[in-house]
Amino acid sequence: MTRAALLVLADGRFPAGGHAHSGGAEAAVRAGRITGAASLEDFCRGRLHTTGLVAAALAAAAALGADPAELDAAADARTPSPALRLAARRLGRQLMRAARATWPAPELDAVARAFPKGAHQPVVLGLTARAAGLGPADAAYCAAYESVSGPATATVRLLSLDPFDATGVLARLAPELDRVADRAVEAARTALTEGTGVLPAASAPLLEIAAEQHAAWPVRLFAS
Repeated sequence: MTRAALLVLADGRFPAGGHAHSGGAEAAVRAGRITGAASLEDFCRGRLHTTGLVAAALAAAAALGADPAELDAAADARTPSPALRLAARRLGRQLMRAARATWPAPELDAVARAFPKGAHQPVVLGLTARAAGLGPADAAYCAAYESVSGPATATVRLLSLDPFDATGVLARLAPELDRVADRAVEAARTALTEGTGVLPAASAPLLEIAAEQHAAWPVRLFAS
């Protein structure tokens, strides 16, 4: 394992397409649910413990070598919104392109052939971590961090929020991110023997509803 690979994978400049997505923040800003640093923190905390936990567990399981097709089906079942499923697959396809160029591996090639329109992003993230020589905890941390860093970064643009305040939100959430990553890895290890049904299925209905509304907007800054 080379820990430096984790820095490359988690770097916001890694060309995985995440910069075009707000993680639901754009819809939340328009609805008045995010108005500043305090409400951003509440939003990110909720996202971390729901979709963030689910994504982290899927990524950890993929990094452990679970069947990608079964994990992708599990991700589909945990994503009721068609708009979010489409966004997750587009992000997965873009991440796969970056991963294959950065850490070539037969396993990545096989999944790319099996999912020409893209597998769910957390599954591809776990496979990418595996190809980079990283472990399930690394994959879980990347997924959990992405679940909150995306909205925080987007809100700087959407609200002209002070970047220092947005970064402060992420720092305050760090202890909770640790706990979410630990839970995700534990669930992923259990899933290897008991199946994907034991993976977390925490839901965020408002995110799903807002994603469908956001997809219908004629003009938007972010894809999701």
